[in-house]
Amino acid sequence: MQDVNYIKHLNSIFIQFSKDNRLNPTHISLYIALFQLWNLNRFLEEFYINRDEVMQLSKIGSKSTYHRCVKELSHWKYIIYYPSHNPFKGSKIKMFNFETSSKQVVDSYNPKNGQALVSINKHIQTNKNINKLDRPKNGKEVIDFFKKENWPIIEAQKFFNHYQGIGWKVGGKTKIVNWQSTARNWMLKAEEIKTEKTQKGVSQNQDNLKTSKNKNYNEPL
Repeated sequence: MQDVNYIKHLNSIFIQFSKDNRLNPTHISLYIALFQLWNLNRFLEEFYINRDEVMQLSKIGSKSTYHRCVKELSHWKYIIYYPSHNPFKGSKIKMFNFETSSKQVVDSYNPKNGQALVSINKHIQTNKNINKLDRPKNGKEVIDFFKKENWPIIEAQKFFNHYQGIGWKVGGKTKIVNWQSTARNWMLKAEEIKTEKTQKGVSQNQDNLKTSKNKNYNEPL
């Protein structure tokens, strides 16, 4: 039986998941199902599983998908999978302890049970540097993006000046997470306004051919 800190282990494994581009949601749901069974087995070094039970817990409906994902998790050293070819005996799983120690140095990799772990602080700092999309670096980056989307420079300048003035917040309240998505919404809105103006212009030209004695002069032009 291993001494596993439930919270620290999950925090560490989620960090590993976020860095591993090989994984998809099915791998993650399968691992969480196995972790749940590991917990029920009081974190034994190795424990037996029932395929149908694991598939139900992980919401995997295909046997081929299940076998592919469990083999890949084993190959990528998240678990060790011992398949059983006996229909009356379940396969065996060995889980690794991904719990990180507070004594770890930020720039070091400390193997534990064959796993190379990275400090949580390093991962958070790296994510901030790489995935900073809450605002563009400068106006030129916005212009380049609009050009790529085949939009005029003047529209890029309007977008940049508007959100620069309100601190890159939607409605002046909610912080923008991805400025490029916000820019695409800006383009869609601009397209809608342009279409509405065109339709309104056609409608006004048609109405000008007719006169009415009951015109309401309080309505805006």
